[in-house]
Amino acid sequence: MSDTIQQPKEKLNLFHLTWPIFLEIFLFMLMGLADTFMLAAVSDDAVSGVGTANQYIQIAILILGVVGSGASIVVAQYLGSRQFLETTKISALAVTLNFCVGVVMSIVFLLFSNHLMIMMNLQGDVLEYAKSYLIIVGGAIFLQAIINSLAAIIRVHGWTKQTMYVSLGMNIIHVVGNYILIFGHFGAPELGVQGAAISTVLSRLLAVFIFVWLFYQVLEVKVKLRTFFTFSKDYVRKILSIGIPSALEQIMYQVCQIVFLYYVTYLGTESLAARQYAVNISMFTYLFAMAIGMGTAIIVGRYVGAGNQEAAYKQLWVSVKAAMVFTFVMVIIITIFCEPLMDLFTDNPEVIKIGVSVLLLSILLETGRTMNITIINTLRATGDALFPVKIGFLSMICMSIPLGYLLVFVLDFGLVGVWLAIAADEWCRAIIVFFRWKSRKWERYSLVTPDTEKEVTK
Repeated sequence: MSDTIQQPKEKLNLFHLTWPIFLEIFLFMLMGLADTFMLAAVSDDAVSGVGTANQYIQIAILILGVVGSGASIVVAQYLGSRQFLETTKISALAVTLNFCVGVVMSIVFLLFSNHLMIMMNLQGDVLEYAKSYLIIVGGAIFLQAIINSLAAIIRVHGWTKQTMYVSLGMNIIHVVGNYILIFGHFGAPELGVQGAAISTVLSRLLAVFIFVWLFYQVLEVKVKLRTFFTFSKDYVRKILSIGIPSALEQIMYQVCQIVFLYYVTYLGTESLAARQYAVNISMFTYLFAMAIGMGTAIIVGRYVGAGNQEAAYKQLWVSVKAAMVFTFVMVIIITIFCEPLMDLFTDNPEVIKIGVSVLLLSILLETGRTMNITIINTLRATGDALFPVKIGFLSMICMSIPLGYLLVFVLDFGLVGVWLAIAADEWCRAIIVFFRWKSRKWERYSLVTPDTEKEVTK
């Protein structure tokens, strides 16, 4: 491979970065929605089991994001300072580290899936569905580890359209695989939940091969095989200084969701199924905020690496306004059509009633969540990754979990109590990070100093 340095392949601006990320996240969410929608034809128990198992899968993916998200921020700042050799070394190291972590996690899921599901108070068919799904998808989580690191590096170079195309391919393969393996079409066995799990793994395996090819194409200094086995304490320190706090904040959020899910298991099967359907519908409300947050992080990381703090500061406010406008539009749509949307998943009137009651709270929950997603992603891009962890512990762990218990069990609000507790947390953190960005304290956390660090080229 040649070491020739190339110029960045795309001019970075928010719109060009965001619309492919938007479609990529949308397609990723469709994978989960396809599972839920198709498994709803099997039974509500199947949906509940897979939804519970996916809580652990999501935590695993967040842990794998330690390296991927950390590396993407470090690489963005080095790209901003035009130190291209360093970006290649950091990128290769990130892939190796994430693969090793993924293998360990796959082993854990294979050995302890039964114990993890029993801990969630599952019984009967729901337990069996959850266990079989977690063994297959969790056992192959190392594939997602590779995807996470490769996609993060490719995306931060501005190749967001390419990662979107891969996601499109994954979805097509996944949906077709679901159709064949869940219901036993074209002579295949009717595998139900196991079929959905196998389809997920196969689509990820094929995506890995394409992402590897893109990875070799996108780097300004081409990577060599030995680079994957080159260890640097300084690079690891920088990656983990962003990745660990980022993952901790996200893990705390998912732990809260698991605790809330545990509360819901005491409310009955109808509430458990309604929660899963409502979560799938709600995801589309904050979809654009996630895309805006990721696109803004790429741009702000470049600005910070180049020492242009003023441009970084202004970019965040533009992004927050755009994300909030989209969220309001989506909230209005969901509020108007919440009952027909629930009808798509189930004909159980009690499940529909419970689901509608929480979807009507979207205006309260999703506006706070949108501000959080956008600002917190951008804070990480500047290097200020520890602050969201601190406020997350106070708001999520110390405030929202006890509040949820009070609302669900003491005041008897049921599933609505869970939604209100989550909304209280989102707005608490949103207000705090708003003032954090205005204070400009994040300017002191840059990982690269363009004026003093030697620019390395080859």
